Amino acid sequence: MSMKWWTAYSSLNHRKAIKNRRSKSASLLAMLALSVAITGCSMLPSEPEEEDLSAIELPKISEKPKYDVETKTLESKVQGSGRVMSTQEKSLYFTLEGKRLKKLYIKSGEKVEAGQVIAELDVDDMKKSLRKESLAFKQSELKMKTTLRDKDSMDPIEFEQQTLMFEESRQALVDMQEDINKATLTAPFSGTVVSVSFQEGDQIKAYDTLCVVANPSSLVVAAELSKDDLKKVALGMEVRVDINNTDEIKGKVKQMPIPKTENQNGGNGSGGKAVESLNDYLLVDVEKLPNTITRGTPLSITIIVNRKENAVVIPLAALRTIGARTYVQVVEADGSKREVDVEVGQQTSTDAEILNGLKPGQKVVGR
Repeated sequence: MSMKWWTAYSSLNHRKAIKNRRSKSASLLAMLALSVAITGCSMLPSEPEEEDLSAIELPKISEKPKYDVETKTLESKVQGSGRVMSTQEKSLYFTLEGKRLKKLYIKSGEKVEAGQVIAELDVDDMKKSLRKESLAFKQSELKMKTTLRDKDSMDPIEFEQQTLMFEESRQALVDMQEDINKATLTAPFSGTVVSVSFQEGDQIKAYDTLCVVANPSSLVVAAELSKDDLKKVALGMEVRVDINNTDEIKGKVKQMPIPKTENQNGGNGSGGKAVESLNDYLLVDVEKLPNTITRGTPLSITIIVNRKENAVVIPLAALRTIGARTYVQVVEADGSKREVDVEVGQQTSTDAEILNGLKPGQKVVGR
């Protein structure tokens, strides 16, 4: 019995020993794995530090601008451009069609006297025809003298016919001479040749401007405006003239341009170049032009077509429309906004006049 007990006891101790050895081995392996893991972690690259975003400011939602309702002088204007011209200025042209320029006696910048010959056309063919017709007319005169002597014995109708034929021949000579006279161009007054458009040998069309003669001592501001702007202008309106970007010169509208007819081209209706005239321009009466200003100096004008003192205005950017409704957003004392219908008067490129709906000192919101 004791032998069995010892055998059982020894077997039990042996199993415990084996279990202890396994437990120690497992602990050793666990410690070894932990050591390897720690060592491996030390070999990995370090993670980057997280970026501090606290200093970055998020963009604010932009607020719509606010404008003061104020009063000021409101002016509606129209603008145009032009140049300084002479009040005594004329474009010279021939009225004969299809002739060549034979002689040109002047050049640009030259002074001319009244009646001085400016240019001549080549009308040698017309002069030859005139001489030929003049000789033929002399034969008609001799025949007419015989007719007059035999008047009492002639049939009244036949006498009348011969008389008419004679008068027609004489009138034809007069007309031919007048046409030849038109081939010579003379200065209408003393002045300066400010431009020349042709040279000797050129083919000349009737009413094409050959040159312009002007009196340089008598100057006027002349300008052109669009048709729509001209409708807003009246005689006597205030004008500001800007010449060469110098100080503005004040003036008033002196003369409106004379409307042209559809076929107006110098009066001939043949399609030639229109003859330039002061009547084509809006003329401005100024206080005094600087002494340095000459004919042809470019300029710009501003015409005040409407002016209102102490007008209640807001920027156009604050005006809103929906269909036929015109309104604004008014800022209240507590910062809230409300819509207010308004009645608009005149407008400029930047401001709108408010006739009803707003008072100075209020604030409105822009779009």
